[in-house]
Formats: sequence, C-alpha cells, structure tokens
Amino acid sequence: MFTGIVETTGTVQSIVFREGGARFVVRVGAMVGELALGESVAVNGCCLTVTEFDGVAGSAAFDLLSETLRVTSLGQIKEGSIVNLERALRVGDRLSGHFVQGHVDAAAKVLELESAGADHRFVVSLPGEWARLVVLKGSVCIDGMSLTVAEIGDDRMTFWITPHTFVATNLRVLRMGDPVNVEFDMLAKHIERLVAAR
Repeated sequence: MFTGIVETTGTVQSIVFREGGARFVVRVGAMVGELALGESVAVNGCCLTVTEFDGVAGSAAFDLLSETLRVTSLGQIKEGSIVNLERALRVGDRLSGHFVQGHVDAAAKVLELESAGADHRFVVSLPGEWARLVVLKGSVCIDGMSLTVAEIGDDRMTFWITPHTFVATNLRVLRMGDPVNVEFDMLAKHIERLVAAR
C-alpha cells in the first residue's frame, strides 16, 4: 500500500529482458540504505519487489513479470529513464495522498504538459472503459503521483501541478506522447463491484 507521494526519483541503470519478464536495476541513491530484500517499492506507480540491492552503487534490482511489462508503461522504459519512487506505507504514517495499491489499471499517454505561471497544466488520456471511475476533484494515481482531477473530458483528464511536484518527480522530463501508468481510485472500484453484485 502506498500514498502516491513520491519520495524521490531514480534512474534506470540497466534493463535485461528475458523469457517471462525482465530485470530492472534502478539507481535509488540514499534510499538504498533503507531498503530490505523482499520489500515493496512503487516504481512509476507499479508495486515491485526488491530482489537485490547494492549499497556502494546506490542501486536496487526489481524483477518484472511479462504481465507487468504488458499492462504498464514499464515495458517501454529505457536505460537512463527517470522514475518516481515511493516505499510502502507503514502503519502510523501520515497519509498525504490517497490509498494507492501499486496495481496499475492501464497505461495512458501524456497529451499536454505546459507551464501556466508557476504551475503546470497536465493532461493525460482517459481510457474509455475507466472513465466511469473518475470524478471531479477525485484522486487518480499517475506514474505513482497522487493527483487531483481538475477537469474531465470524454477522453482526457486534466490536473494542475504545483512547482514542488513538478521538480520533485519525473514530470520534469515527460513529453507529449510519453506513456504513463494509471491507477484509478481503489474505493471507487470496490463500490462499483458491490453495487453491480446487488
């Protein structure tokens, strides 16, 4: 379980694709000293397990299944890519964002990212089959960031980004057309399922 509040960014050091998946090695800097084998880390919003870490290099390795590569944007990531990182929520931590599982629902595309004074306007495509779960002022997790929906269109969601969020995340390197991971609100998905069952 995560909150969508990005702790730091890392750099993809290497990617080795193999049958059934891939292994990513990410430079995580000072965070490496706080990691343990088997721990969960959200990498661009995707919950991954630490399978190896190197304190000297400041890097951690994550094994990805073929399904993860298919469903998320991680299948298109490249060496040198900047990724958002968040360690799992601990009981008693402040919940500054919203409840995020790290279970990516879909990969979407960046449609617009433009400055507006000190802030930025960020527009992401909205896959039609998920549109029913998005509400104005509700929360959506984009690449591991808990963002508030400012506008909803037929095929897009708009968010306003503060200066801090822009510089502290991978938003600073995203471009139009780039893929991003989207996780829709867990509570909305559960409510929809319960209502449908009744």
